[in-house]
Amino acid sequence: MTGAGGPARRRIVIIGAGIVGCALADELTARGALDVTVLEQGPLHAPGGSTSHAPGLVFRTNASKTLSDFATYTVEKFTALTEDGRPCFDAVGGLELAATEEQWAELHRKAGLAASWGIEGELVDARRCARLWPMLDAAKVLGGFHTPGDGLARALPAARAQTARARTRGARFLERHTVTGIEREADRVTAVVTDRGAFPADVVISAAGFWGPVIGTMAGVSVPLLPLAHQYAQTSVLAGPDGRRPILRFQERDLYFREHGEASADGTGRIGIGSYAHRPLPVDPAAVPAFDDAPVMPSSLPFTSDDFAPSWEDSRRLLPALREARIEEGFNGVFSFTPDGMPLLGEVPGLRGFWLAEAVWVTHSAGVAKAVAEWLTEGRTATDVHECAVSRFEEAQLSPAYVAERGKQQFAEVYDVIHPLQPLRRPRPLRVSPFHERQRELGAYFLEGAGWERPQWYEANAPLMDGLALPERDAWSARHWSPIAVAEAHATRERVALYDMTPLRRLEVSGPGALDFLQHLTTNQLAKKPGSVTYTLMLDDAGGIRSDLTVARLAADRFQVGVNSGMDLDHLTRHAPDGVRVRDLTPGTCCIGVWGPRARDLVQPLTRTDFGHRAFGYFKARQAFIGEVPVTALRLSYVGELGWELYTSADLGLRLWDTLWAAGQRYGVIAAGRGAFDSLRLEKGYRAWGKDMTTEHDPYEAGLGWAVRRDKGDFVGRAALERRSADTARRRLVCLTLDDPAAVVLGKEPVFVDGVPAGYVTSAAYGCSVGRTVAYAWLPPRAAVPGTAVHIEYFGEKAAATVATEPLFDPAMERIRR
Repeated sequence: MTGAGGPARRRIVIIGAGIVGCALADELTARGALDVTVLEQGPLHAPGGSTSHAPGLVFRTNASKTLSDFATYTVEKFTALTEDGRPCFDAVGGLELAATEEQWAELHRKAGLAASWGIEGELVDARRCARLWPMLDAAKVLGGFHTPGDGLARALPAARAQTARARTRGARFLERHTVTGIEREADRVTAVVTDRGAFPADVVISAAGFWGPVIGTMAGVSVPLLPLAHQYAQTSVLAGPDGRRPILRFQERDLYFREHGEASADGTGRIGIGSYAHRPLPVDPAAVPAFDDAPVMPSSLPFTSDDFAPSWEDSRRLLPALREARIEEGFNGVFSFTPDGMPLLGEVPGLRGFWLAEAVWVTHSAGVAKAVAEWLTEGRTATDVHECAVSRFEEAQLSPAYVAERGKQQFAEVYDVIHPLQPLRRPRPLRVSPFHERQRELGAYFLEGAGWERPQWYEANAPLMDGLALPERDAWSARHWSPIAVAEAHATRERVALYDMTPLRRLEVSGPGALDFLQHLTTNQLAKKPGSVTYTLMLDDAGGIRSDLTVARLAADRFQVGVNSGMDLDHLTRHAPDGVRVRDLTPGTCCIGVWGPRARDLVQPLTRTDFGHRAFGYFKARQAFIGEVPVTALRLSYVGELGWELYTSADLGLRLWDTLWAAGQRYGVIAAGRGAFDSLRLEKGYRAWGKDMTTEHDPYEAGLGWAVRRDKGDFVGRAALERRSADTARRRLVCLTLDDPAAVVLGKEPVFVDGVPAGYVTSAAYGCSVGRTVAYAWLPPRAAVPGTAVHIEYFGEKAAATVATEPLFDPAMERIRR
């Protein structure tokens, strides 16, 4: 945490004493924070937010490694916490059921995710499911996924136990303090105002749950979450429950179940049932009554029995014993959904000292608190949090209309089977490049990212598949994929292709101190002549890869910087010294990648600038005209072929596309999509930040030690790398090729070495040049030797693979440098 006095002396005010706020106070004070105040509008023993009614189910396995890590820490911490001698976590286990072949396949995929993230689990047949849950009608299911380490978190006791620990270290907890305002001076927060006085603050953390948008409005910032009501009911007492059955999830009907209370002497108990099957029920957080005015508590709304009726019938079909029971009580509990279903963490752009820890479920609460506390006190998190950072959203994704639409979709999809490439359904299209109409004319199949419409392939290229022999894909890997993408990759290797690179974020960094500023934040040598382009890394203080950048020095004090996300824009903006300006160029500009062996043949006749190799070398930049269009041309190639990235203003983008398209017809030019792009970049061994590497990895582990220049002077992360090298790496990112040309993996699958899970796949695609799937994976050094045989588990089947020498394609760089 930056600022005068350091983390120990700074005044930290946490808004909300639910499970997140209490965990934050505990984690912060454990790391030396001395001045921590927690403000709660209700009573501390049972605050009125989502914590008070949370059913407490903790299933750790998630497609997000970050969320799985958070949940794992929550289980570990709550198991060690006690109240009145009883642990705050009950490891009854978890059981997820499948009644259809599609869901049974999904459980196989989930078992693979568990193996990737180090979570114990096993697939079990229907009879074993019935033994684990004797009330279950085994004839209704095909099988299940059993995770013995999952279970029930006792949210309120866990909150009270963490409160007690934080108090022993000096934290203050003040109940019945309703926040009425956030004071700020210029771009910094200064105090939290309540109905019982003001509290000066250097750091304010909003952990207010579904009231987050209300607190955000007081601070003048957007908090993109939508509160929604979720139905939960408890049955009357019935024979059978013994208090030790696993938490149960039946995702095909959007249902979950748990037992309530210890078994009575006569072996009776109650079943709790949660449903996501009902219509979305959005809630206006500003209209939720205060604690003293609420009939039960603010987060517990009246039960709408008509909405629950279909779920009750589904429950009784799955668990026939419920036919002897009735719904004894129920409520509609309010909690939060964001546009992408992930938490909101970190310091809000534009308001220094104002942090969010919002949209966090009990499942992930302790893990989130640990990460935010690390972030505040140490400047980094042990678990990568880029999927959760509040700065991940684009401005258009902060609009109330977008947040409401996407929040409702997230609720409806919470138990759906989601493909890793599955795009949003609405609202689309949101952001389009100037070439969008041309892409539609060519039959583009669009996916979506950061609000951008991104062509994955073009139906107009279907004739290119003639004579192309490819193995059949299974139904899962064939979703959002087409063999046309492979044909487009072939055409790029053989001729020339146009790629829409507009969605890649680009910044301008300018001013007298721009070079020194960028030199300090990055690893490679940027002190080169104008016209140079450099690939470099941005690290955190521990040497983790915060991002990778492409930096073009266009003038002595002006740089164009290709970055990965809004997090990079936020980081550069926060750290820019006086006199250095950081400006986002992306909305007003566009980019076409022109790549392939005929790229120079296409471009050179359109310009008077010499695009020859001697005049315009690799990793160089030039200002030029392509026809009538002024461009900034960077000689780069993320696909491993000769070519350029051509940037111009958005108003001239269509003219640039049409000029290149018309001139390229004689060379067989095509438009190619992201499917071909990913295939080609993996063959060339190029890493994708956020998928192949994150802050959890250092440059030597990721195979990027060549981008670190220790002799250039000091830079962020240099000290942490002092004794590290490729030889000391604890793990390595390696290239794998699947032995069977018909085998497919998509990413996040576990990699087995000598029959034991040893790592996981980060990226994968079919390689047109090698005729098989190429995958990158993290493995221990002993297994990272070329020629090592491994297996990758895909839907329960183990596909043989071999560690390969990288890059697979053009290792001498002859095709790019010609």
